[in-house]
Amino acid sequence: MRLLLIRHGQTPSNVAGRLDTAVPGPGLTELGLAQAAAIPRALERESIDAVFASTQLRAQLTATPLVESLDAPLAVRDGIREIDAGDLEMRNDWDAVMEYHRASFAWVDGELDECVPGGENGHSVFDRFDAVVDEAATLGEKTVAIVAHGQVLRVWAAARTRATQQFASENPLHNTGMIVMDGTPRHWSLVEWHSAPLGGDNLDVGISGGPGGTAARVR
Repeated sequence: MRLLLIRHGQTPSNVAGRLDTAVPGPGLTELGLAQAAAIPRALERESIDAVFASTQLRAQLTATPLVESLDAPLAVRDGIREIDAGDLEMRNDWDAVMEYHRASFAWVDGELDECVPGGENGHSVFDRFDAVVDEAATLGEKTVAIVAHGQVLRVWAAARTRATQQFASENPLHNTGMIVMDGTPRHWSLVEWHSAPLGGDNLDVGISGGPGGTAARVR
C-alpha cells in the first residue's frame, strides 16, 4: 500500500500563524486555491485509487481538484482532522505554538500520555488516524491520497515510520507539501518527505503548476 499524505492549501489562519483546529474551520485563500489546483498535475504519474479528506473544510477544498481529475468520490473522515489545540485554540503567540508542538512531537518518541493543554493526547490522535488508514487497507486500495493537516501528518508519519522527533520537528510540511509512505498498516517505510508545495513555491494565482521545491528522501 502507498500513502500520499498531503497538507491542505493555505488558509487565512495560516497567514496569521494561528492554531486554528476547530471543525469545520476556514476555507482557502486565493493562493490556497491555486495550490489545490496544482495537485492533479503534480501527481499525474501516481495511480491513485482513493482520496480521503478530513471533516475540516480546507482539506476538502484542497482535495476537490484531485477527485475531479480522477472522477472519483471523496471519502470524508473525522479521524484525520488536525490535532485539537484545546486551550491554545486561535492563539498565534510563540509560547502557545511551542507548547502545541512540544506536546504533539513528544508522541513521536512514544510519549503518548502527553496532552495538548485542554486538547488531545497521543493515544486519541493515533487511534483515530490509524482507523482511517486501516479502513483504506481493508478496502484493498493500493495508492491512497490523504488530504489533511500539517501537524497531525508530521507526527503520525514520523511515529509510524520510526523516524525521530528531531527529524519530524526539523522538516516542515508547507501547504500542499506531501509525505509518501509504503508498506502496511503495521509496518511503514518513509519514502519521501516533500516539504515544499506540490505545485512549487511560485504559483501564479489561479493557474496550476507542476511539481517543484525540494524533497527529503528516505529509503
